[in-house]
Amino acid sequence: MNQESKCPLSWDEFTRVEIHTGTVIEAAPNKKARVPAFVMKIDFGNLGIKTSSAQITKNYRADDLVGQQVVAVTNFPPKRIAGIKSEVLVLGAVRADDDIVLLRPDLEVKNGLRIA
Repeated sequence: MNQESKCPLSWDEFTRVEIHTGTVIEAAPNKKARVPAFVMKIDFGNLGIKTSSAQITKNYRADDLVGQQVVAVTNFPPKRIAGIKSEVLVLGAVRADDDIVLLRPDLEVKNGLRIA
């Protein structure tokens, strides 16, 4: 099925979005979140360690996330979410009922690599 984008971006707009690889080094439930979420510390190599709150509890356990590589938008301004400063947006595919499946490299790559 071919669907037109609801909000097409110019190439210049797209190139401003910084998407990088990182490895989850800590993950724990965000006890203050209204919707179940994990607080994750993610190592982005030269970009440093960043925090994210992600509503990915349907398919993942905190312990299983540690050591996994993820893909995240790294140049959004920090946002306060349920008491934590979320610095990056971890990316995932959204299935029915807001069921999120993480986007991640299928081979191990260096932390901090830019996604093109």
